[in-house]
Amino acid sequence: MEAVCILCLAVVIIIWGFFWVWDPSERMKSQEQAGLLGGGSRTLMVIAHPDDEAMFFAPTVLGLARLRHRVFLLCFSAGNYYNQGEIRKKELLQSCDVLGIPPSSVMIIDNRDFPDDPCVQWNREHVASILLQHIEVNSINLVREHLPTMQI
Repeated sequence: MEAVCILCLAVVIIIWGFFWVWDPSERMKSQEQAGLLGGGSRTLMVIAHPDDEAMFFAPTVLGLARLRHRVFLLCFSAGNYYNQGEIRKKELLQSCDVLGIPPSSVMIIDNRDFPDDPCVQWNREHVASILLQHIEVNSINLVREHLPTMQI
């Protein structure tokens, strides 16, 4: 009889564990208690060109959105290497919309100091200055970047 009670208790614990793992509201409560949800987190994704957000950051952005981070995007060039800068800027904004980043949180720097040219090296101090200014203005507390080393 005692073995049956222990077996029943084990089954109940396993079933509870199964539902806890699969119940998103329970997971959210646990994540909130652990401080994993970023209700106040403001994350900046820094990229060199339009399309980098999709190629390098799509899963990260979607995951951060799930954790309730406010995501900002800073793009250092318009992607005008083949004279398609205007098209690429529009594509970037559309991509960000799909990823859940509103246009008000996207900054595209269209400046000749940061040409979309693999043969031109950007000034590191100028990149750092703009990046720090963007962090301060938007109260950013987490930064993730993808800037090719050949460019800065």
